Amino acid sequence: MKSKSFRFLWVGQSMANLGDIFYIVGLISILYTLTESSFILALVPFFNMFGRFISGMISPLLLNRYPLKTLLVYSQISKTLLLLFLALILEINIISSVLVIICFVFTIAFLDGWAAPASQSMLPRLVSKNEIVKANTFFSIINQTVNLGGWALGGILVAFIGGQKVILLTLVLSSIATFMMTKIIDPTEFHKKNSKGHRSGELKEGWQIIWSNPMYKSLFLLMVLDTIADVVWIASIIYIFVAEVLGETEAYWGYINTSFFIGMVVGGIICSRFARVFEKNLKYALISFSFVICILTFIFGLTKIAWLSLFFVGFIGIFQQLKEIASNTILQKSASTEELPKIYAVQSSLGSLLFAVSSLLFGFLSEIWGVQIIFIISALLLGLSAIYAMVRHHRFSI
Repeated sequence: MKSKSFRFLWVGQSMANLGDIFYIVGLISILYTLTESSFILALVPFFNMFGRFISGMISPLLLNRYPLKTLLVYSQISKTLLLLFLALILEINIISSVLVIICFVFTIAFLDGWAAPASQSMLPRLVSKNEIVKANTFFSIINQTVNLGGWALGGILVAFIGGQKVILLTLVLSSIATFMMTKIIDPTEFHKKNSKGHRSGELKEGWQIIWSNPMYKSLFLLMVLDTIADVVWIASIIYIFVAEVLGETEAYWGYINTSFFIGMVVGGIICSRFARVFEKNLKYALISFSFVICILTFIFGLTKIAWLSLFFVGFIGIFQQLKEIASNTILQKSASTEELPKIYAVQSSLGSLLFAVSSLLFGFLSEIWGVQIIFIISALLLGLSAIYAMVRHHRFSI
């Protein structure tokens, strides 16, 4: 993985991801100061997901007309300009309307909606085929490290310098990300696809690619089940679990998140160490780790011992990382350079919508049935996903 372009991609994406975390933390701080409303704060992740969903739905129109690098660069430039505008009006205290801030959240998420699949699809183009597992592993380790430290560091920065200054720092990180992405050289030649019919046909293209290929369809259905099941890890549900089941203070919510992300990093390191063995057994890894995550989630939901919960969630993080790397590698090795961005766009779009809707549904059900039942439902969905992967295992041969 000595490719300079790969280096520019992961550094640029890391700066962009860290900036996104700081920007959300900063905005939540500003909104809380303005409103002191938990409902208003909940609008931030909702409109963030909704913006990504809308963008993902129309992204095939862009993917057919512009190279991936162009989409990455212009998305990041646009985000940087929006952050500059937001930082300026915050500094001179123009904003007093929650609606204006929510509009920024939606627009920036909309730009991310086509940047995310473009970035994921760019990775296999910048490394050789026999390095895809290593590249995915490295990318995942960096991403989880950013997540692990970003939220904690963002909270500390908000406490010391305030939300407005954190937005300024986000602007700096976004500018660095933009510069890095302009340095990427995509070796894959782009062929512009002109629509011969209605644009509605282009919007369906990603769905048609997935549904016409048994492997893509199976991976897509696994993604749907896993996305719904993973909603149990949102802050509101974990917060209730910590308070009502574990009987601990809110600090333990942070410990659980930290344990999960540490597990993700450890999973990436394990995959990197045994990359060749892992690459030869991708479909078996996908199936076996699906069952392991199902069992661990079920046990986690039933445990009432605080230190054991950290143990179980750490292992969930390890196997979740390994499963995601296996799934991504199978897809990247199977799909063509033209198909991959459109597949990722559909996954990102529907995944965002499912996560947003499921968050509301699981929150409602946790109030009616209790939070432990929600983890059992999650484990059942993960079990269904694992059984489906086992039954369709022949489709994952590459």
